[in-house]
Amino acid sequence: MNQSKTFGELKLSGYVQKTIKEEMRQNLIKKMQSGEERFPGIVGYEDTVIPDTERAILSRHNMLFLGLRGQAKTRMARQMTDLLDDYVPFITGSDIYDDPFSPISGFGKSQISSLGDATPITWLHKSERYGEKLATPDVSVADLIGDIDPVKAANLRLNFSDERVIHYGIIPRSNRCIFVINELPDLQARIQVALFNILQEGDIQIRGFKLRLPLDIVFVFTANPEDYTNRGSIVTPLKDRIESQILTHYPKSIEAAMSITSQEANIHSNQSALVSESDLIARLIEQISFEARVSEFVDQKSGVSARLTIAALENAFSAAERRALINKEKSTQIWMSDLQGVIPAITGKIELVYEGEQEGPYQVSVNLLEKSIRTIFGKYFPDPESFKKKKNKDAASESPYKQITNWFDQGHAVDLFFHLKDADKVKLLNSVDGLSELVLKYFPKAAGKQKAFLMEFVLYGLSSYSLISKKVLASKIEFKDLMGSMFSDEYED
Repeated sequence: MNQSKTFGELKLSGYVQKTIKEEMRQNLIKKMQSGEERFPGIVGYEDTVIPDTERAILSRHNMLFLGLRGQAKTRMARQMTDLLDDYVPFITGSDIYDDPFSPISGFGKSQISSLGDATPITWLHKSERYGEKLATPDVSVADLIGDIDPVKAANLRLNFSDERVIHYGIIPRSNRCIFVINELPDLQARIQVALFNILQEGDIQIRGFKLRLPLDIVFVFTANPEDYTNRGSIVTPLKDRIESQILTHYPKSIEAAMSITSQEANIHSNQSALVSESDLIARLIEQISFEARVSEFVDQKSGVSARLTIAALENAFSAAERRALINKEKSTQIWMSDLQGVIPAITGKIELVYEGEQEGPYQVSVNLLEKSIRTIFGKYFPDPESFKKKKNKDAASESPYKQITNWFDQGHAVDLFFHLKDADKVKLLNSVDGLSELVLKYFPKAAGKQKAFLMEFVLYGLSSYSLISKKVLASKIEFKDLMGSMFSDEYED
């Protein structure tokens, strides 16, 4: 950091003045040339959003990130502070961080005029050069741009025609900073109009004051697609003044989504020590969001945030931890039955269309979980549907699940209580004819709890294909033959 304390010392030090957009451009070039990662922790955007963002920075553009909720728009904006210089000088006492080489406020100009090289300067760290405002309908021009402060005028005994009575809004106070406006369409149209001159001509007007404030700001806006809600939209002239519009998206692969969830999930260290998680569980949880994004019951214009799977994974760990604490077990794993605990993480994070409202958020969430199990099951074990279609009933075409389904057809049932101890669950699963043999056929190296987990997964998979019945009760999940379950349901009715 430069140690200069006055404007004169700063000039003698050889400090070179730069605009914030030039700072970001030069630092981005350095990172690219050195091969350094520019946006750490941003997964799935390597070939799409990140290149678009870097092109915008190299072009010294203001940006609009356009995409559905939970697509790391704000996170991308916040990471841009890493492209700023570590420290920049400003005139001490300036509300808008006046650059001593080119002050723009009345205060900054008077300081340089009266003190010259003796003007004191302060150094601003890059972490403080970030401003953010969530656009809400009640945001006013005074909030963003500024207004006359009658209290200041009275205390300083100034006339309202004096520039010093102005109280600057959040945008002028973000001079030489990155300024983010989240959910831009929520700003009233008349407030959006107030941004026109700032973006294009670089000047502002406050209560009739003709101020020429060429603010040095990088604007980053975030917005959902305009057809997301009826709350509002971005007025066309404003969108025309934002040089780069960057489209964001959800992860395109399960692997990328899993990386994001693993990175963002806040798993307590005690939970990590007590509970182990299989790759299959992570894939099942991630598949829920993929199913939701194509579900006819979910409003696709609203989107399905990555926060769904993050919260679901946290709940899955907590469900396993709770069971282990009740049973006084020193270690456990996330079982399939623990996924019942992720339902509350789904219900509040999906917006339903009319048909979904008729089903109810709980039932839609259960259906999404069932579809996830069905989709993932076909990637680990043979598709049960393929054996139904085969006409030749030779040994090669016989369903590998026949021994298991026959066992249930004979009147047997499996009751997996939610608080069952791991050892008891393993013993119960081993009692199902053919279940252990099936798992070892396709996963010969599986052993212990890993094997038992795959056995439980098979029961869930077979129920998702309607080969056996699964009923979720208050304290347990009950597996039995399909026909017997139907008759017992009718009898209960």
